[in-house]
Amino acid sequence: MKIGIVIGSIREGRAGDKVGHWVDGIARDHGVDVEVLDLKAFDVPLLTSPTPPAAAGGHYDSPEVRRWSEAVAACDGFVFVTPEYNHGVPGAFKNAVDTLAPEWAQKAVGFVSYGADSGVRAVEQWRQIAANLQLFDVRAQVAISLFTEFDKDGAFVPADRRDGELRTLLDQVTSLTARLR
Repeated sequence: MKIGIVIGSIREGRAGDKVGHWVDGIARDHGVDVEVLDLKAFDVPLLTSPTPPAAAGGHYDSPEVRRWSEAVAACDGFVFVTPEYNHGVPGAFKNAVDTLAPEWAQKAVGFVSYGADSGVRAVEQWRQIAANLQLFDVRAQVAISLFTEFDKDGAFVPADRRDGELRTLLDQVTSLTARLR
């Protein structure tokens, strides 16, 4: 089973890549087969296709969306690494999720969030979005504070309890993924 770690921020100077690579390292140490899907590397265009993704049958207009589709379809479950922007999900990440439909269905997802308030409001919105896409979310989550877990130079310094929280999340995602396969 392969779990995709989706880094959902594309901003310059983002914290998401630091958090995502931490998730990757812990997951590998925990014996999970993972693939980092850094949204910034996919350059997914705005969703403008006249055909809704759910009706497209996997046939997408854009080569970037086709590449994104193949990467997502190759994963059996996911960990979304999400920032919180203005009390919500980041627009580029939401757009990338919205460009696909069947690739998400019947798969597990867990959330690692970060932000001024640890990204918890974004996760609550992601849970509603996930349900609509038939992504099954796990209860455990990791919520990281930008104020206490990044040093003055922007390096990620996770709180001591974070490794254990992430391992619990990974256990739940892999267990649910195994049941859904």
